[in-house]
Amino acid sequence: MADRIPDLHAEVRAGTGKGAARKARREGYVPGIVYGGGIDPLPINIPFNALIRHLRAGRFLSTLFNLKVEGHDDVRVICRNVQRDVVKDLPTHVDLMRLRRTTRIALYIPVEFVNEEEAPGLRRGGVLTVVRPEVELSVIAGDIPEKLVVNLSGKDVGDVIHISEVALPEGARPTVERDFVIANISAPSALRGAAAGDEDAEEADDAAEGEGAGATGE
Repeated sequence: MADRIPDLHAEVRAGTGKGAARKARREGYVPGIVYGGGIDPLPINIPFNALIRHLRAGRFLSTLFNLKVEGHDDVRVICRNVQRDVVKDLPTHVDLMRLRRTTRIALYIPVEFVNEEEAPGLRRGGVLTVVRPEVELSVIAGDIPEKLVVNLSGKDVGDVIHISEVALPEGARPTVERDFVIANISAPSALRGAAAGDEDAEEADDAAEGEGAGATGE
């Protein structure tokens, strides 16, 4: 599934230590280290602008990347630490960990809703409220799902969709143990307003009947 995993490009960093790191930063890179996987650590430089784009995209620490370094085989990595400048809050160093295909990790997987046209509640004007547009799953690095699919066929107004109703890939499991809500279908505002109006009318009728009974008793 490497084609579904974002690439992270880097260069091998010549030399280690503070001097090499400062030189990298002057040249527009963020120094980093790749470790784990039973292989020697590899010092790298990541282009500053590219790293900033990934950081601003969000969930950098829980995103699996396909690390591409010239002269080395592509490898899947996940970030374990981003050091930042205490004043400017800009990245100054990145720690990346290599992952074996059998490594279990926690990642946020997007949720896709299908067959909306086959949901009676939506055809009647109901509103799909998405509570969790993505779900954190514990998955195997070699079998990461691109997305979770929620089938809305037959769903009506008032229906609530829980994680237990979603088919998960083999080996994947939610990091949250309880049966949490993914989405629900609520009544359209017009129907909600009408229902509220009916309740008010019923309350008014009940009040009037009560007053009438009191007057009769006197």
